[in-house]
Amino acid sequence: MGRNESSIKLSEIFDRPIVLFVVSLLAFWSLAWIGVMFWQRYRELREALHDDFTFILGAALTLLGLIIGFTFSMAVVRYDQRKNYEEQEANAIGTEYLRADLLPAADATKLRGLLRAYLDQRLLNYNARKAEDLKQIDAQTARVQNEMWSAVVTSAEARATPIAALVVAGMNDVLNSQGYTQAAWWNRIPTAAWLLLVAICVFCNLLIGLVARGKSAFLFGILPVALAICLSLIADIDSPRRGFIHVRPQNLESLAQSMRSQ
Repeated sequence: MGRNESSIKLSEIFDRPIVLFVVSLLAFWSLAWIGVMFWQRYRELREALHDDFTFILGAALTLLGLIIGFTFSMAVVRYDQRKNYEEQEANAIGTEYLRADLLPAADATKLRGLLRAYLDQRLLNYNARKAEDLKQIDAQTARVQNEMWSAVVTSAEARATPIAALVVAGMNDVLNSQGYTQAAWWNRIPTAAWLLLVAICVFCNLLIGLVARGKSAFLFGILPVALAICLSLIADIDSPRRGFIHVRPQNLESLAQSMRSQ
């Protein structure tokens, strides 16, 4: 139980870009000054190993740059995936809304009403930020999904025609697209990758203090600030609901406006 709680708390830090920026900046800056204090206390040892520390720092910074690049690429790929699935979901709902014309008038009217209610829930899901609101939205979404599926299946059973089968297939696409979207939102940067990135940041900032020969506090702050910005930006892109960078459901919003105009 304790291990699970600690992993949850750790993942929450990476899910809050602002908190991650503040914590990482303070930690990295402190590590740089720890290196300076070590240099002042063990100056002779540090002078003897200065070339070795410089070589290790260069290799560590190179490795850090590669890992930051790879992690940033992972976050951007996941962000683009969420955007693509939002577009596919809007297309699936819009196509099924048009296919409702193939059903009898009463069934078509019922299905369109359910699709509009379902679209409203999907828009709420994209804009939800609190876990409590998200649970209610998910419950409502599941209820509307069951009603939509029951509506098309009942109509298809009453009239077993290829046209009815086309409407059922369209509804299947609507439900699948929501599942794909949810899976994309759950697909985050692994915690192990975050831990590796943070560990190398720790070593680099510590080595900066050992190599910098007691320079000013401003120079010590350059690398910590840069790394804190990089980590918070990656976390912001990777986090679907926190931070400032979100997937705007512009395709779903456009579809909702089109349905209202009709």
